[in-house]
Amino acid sequence: MLENNFTLKDRVRAFWQENPCGTKFANAPPGSRKFYELVEEHRYTKEWHIPLAAGFSQSKNLNVLEVGCGLGTDGAQFAKAGAIYTGVDLTDAAVDLARRRFELFQLPGTFRVADAERLDFPDNTFDIVYSHGVLHHTPDTNAAVREIHRVLRPGGKAVVMLYHRDSYNYRVNISILRRMGVQLLRWNAGFKLVHALTREPEESLREHARQLKKNQSEYLKSDEFLSRNTDGAGNPLARVYSRSEARELFKDFSYVELRTYFLNKRWFPVLGPILPRSLESRMASRWGWHLWIYATK
Repeated sequence: MLENNFTLKDRVRAFWQENPCGTKFANAPPGSRKFYELVEEHRYTKEWHIPLAAGFSQSKNLNVLEVGCGLGTDGAQFAKAGAIYTGVDLTDAAVDLARRRFELFQLPGTFRVADAERLDFPDNTFDIVYSHGVLHHTPDTNAAVREIHRVLRPGGKAVVMLYHRDSYNYRVNISILRRMGVQLLRWNAGFKLVHALTREPEESLREHARQLKKNQSEYLKSDEFLSRNTDGAGNPLARVYSRSEARELFKDFSYVELRTYFLNKRWFPVLGPILPRSLESRMASRWGWHLWIYATK
């Protein structure tokens, strides 16, 4: 079991080393000022709920650890709000880009490469541990949550986003629509139809078609299909959690609150572009893709 986990961890590390989260949303040289500005603009336009849900503005003078810092986009918001910020990531690529962002924009913060399942910090160190869309990609999520609990000070808070099992995206888009649509990728006309309906990049669709052709039975397995249809066709691992599963995951904390956000309107053909934000918010509070956990130690 340990050997399998280490092998999977290596695959996870290799994927995110090659594809640092968010880089595909900026048509500018990575590491440039314009690159970071475009990444931030895309993030907070598409996922406009994040600043409020994450509580950046309430972190002044608090010791904040971000597990899975990515490009440093959210980390920069903590730093600008006055937090004492530390960012860790599994890959050198992310840490280098995040550190570059902080240097370029003259923000205070420290960074290091670290494994979420084995954080190299003393017990009771941080006031807040923040992790957005990361822990569902590590082989032993339970170990990562135990580590978060360990490094938090008594009364400290974990703010964690995991993919939501009982969401429109998982129950309808991934489990039904994408399973139906992937079969269309076998034919040129079907490929063009899927591209027109989803606006997914042709390169990504070709990779899905290649993997389907290579090993259909493996690709269509429930866990494999989920992983391949979240953060890219090459993504080796992703999980989803129901509310009850999330509560069980954070059972060692004294208090747990759950909220759901993010209804990507691209997944609603025709209606998506005209969906008002007020209705989008109400729908997301029930069927949102992002399950946010607020857990107090």
